[in-house]
Amino acid sequence: MTTEELQTLVLTTLDAKGSIGNTKEIKDSDDKEVDQLALLGALKSLSLDKEMVRYETIEDEIWVLTDEGNEIANKGSHEAKVFEAIPAGEEGIVISELQKLLGDTTKIGQGQAFKNKWITKNGNNLIRAVDSIVDQTRIDLETIRSTGKHLNPKVLAELKKRKLCDKHKIISYSVTKGPQFSLTIEKQARDITAEMLQSGEWKQANFKKYNFDALGIPPTGGHLHPLMKVREELRQIFFEMGFEEMPTNKYVESSFWNFDALFQPQQHPARDAHDTFFLKDPAISTQFPTEYLERVKEVHTNGGYGSIGYGYNWKIEEAQKLLLRTHTTAVSSFMLYNLARKKEFKPAKYFSIDRVFRNETVDATHLAEFNQVEGVIADKGLTLGDLIGFMETFFGKMVKNLRFKPAYNPYTEPSMEIFSYHQGLGKWVEIGNSGMFRPEMLEPMGLDPEIRVIAWGLSLERPTMIKYGIDNIRELLGHKVNLSMIESNPICAFDLI
Repeated sequence: MTTEELQTLVLTTLDAKGSIGNTKEIKDSDDKEVDQLALLGALKSLSLDKEMVRYETIEDEIWVLTDEGNEIANKGSHEAKVFEAIPAGEEGIVISELQKLLGDTTKIGQGQAFKNKWITKNGNNLIRAVDSIVDQTRIDLETIRSTGKHLNPKVLAELKKRKLCDKHKIISYSVTKGPQFSLTIEKQARDITAEMLQSGEWKQANFKKYNFDALGIPPTGGHLHPLMKVREELRQIFFEMGFEEMPTNKYVESSFWNFDALFQPQQHPARDAHDTFFLKDPAISTQFPTEYLERVKEVHTNGGYGSIGYGYNWKIEEAQKLLLRTHTTAVSSFMLYNLARKKEFKPAKYFSIDRVFRNETVDATHLAEFNQVEGVIADKGLTLGDLIGFMETFFGKMVKNLRFKPAYNPYTEPSMEIFSYHQGLGKWVEIGNSGMFRPEMLEPMGLDPEIRVIAWGLSLERPTMIKYGIDNIRELLGHKVNLSMIESNPICAFDLI
């Protein structure tokens, strides 16, 4: 029956009888007992919102036979079957023969028959100890099945112990008329609509009452992406080591800060459209510090600061081109330039973790955009030994077994690639790049020649993939990401890598 049909049945029964002592008395059109749980929904709607009825809960306990209990009530107990299988007289029956007759029933029935003193042993044979028996177990179970109860608690406890019956709680309700009792159920408004406000209908409308005790729908909370979990772990490592976070909210950068300021020549392959995303509108930027720009032009064209430069015709048109930054080192160069402009130099530690863009062919290990983790330390007298020592300290918080390999970068000399042994893959994998910024990059900014800058960077995706066992970067970022993976993965713990 639907809720509306149950509501009508309750109201018509109340109208006829005046009250309902127990809703178990209510029958449907087929003269069957109404489902009490479904009836509760109808009663709540009639009482809480409409005050048409009042109801109280009636709790009752009944005993119900198990499948085995029903079988005994129908065919007799195990002990009675054992007694009946033993022939009368002093000869009796051998236990093995009894087992052939009764099977699994023998063991249970035999023990209970001995307990009732119905049988005894004569050598290896079982014989009857009485002439006749009363199968009280069957009688008790029949009583419970017909009434749901039994007068003797000890009997109930024994039958429950034998798993022949169990206690069930039965819920029903007593119902009386409420102050708004009626046989007609008026539909209540749930919300005030624009039409109600315009017509004034809301003044006479009967609104459904709010149930402030009702449980609301649990909100579905957001989940941190694995990249964000690892990012936060890395940020905490930097903060613990006294670093300042660089502002990296500029995805669009000029070629000057992205390439030229880093002493990267204008003919470098990285400046090709096949490697870098250039903007069409706006296409260029003209806002540069003039004196600094001229010094950069000079060191590229003719050299200086102990360098012969690149010896080419440096063009402002190339430096003006706007692009999606290819590395966060563009931010580092701007921060170091600002550091050089301060009246008094103080050692600085900068870091950033943010997105960069490369015109890459997307595959299992490459995306057109990824997150770069970068750290920079500026101080006087820094050496390659300081860089190696710091790398071991920094990366030691995440991975073990580091190796360094010489490498080439346009803006660092010396340069080193950083490798770590990955137990799962069984090989050494590159986890980052590092080096000391060249004088051709630092001194045009105005930094003292004694100031050295060590720097390093790594992809955020690489340690995340290692940590979470992901072998395809497209499963970590992009439209192929499995959302359940984001929900179920724990917070990253680097000491397990």
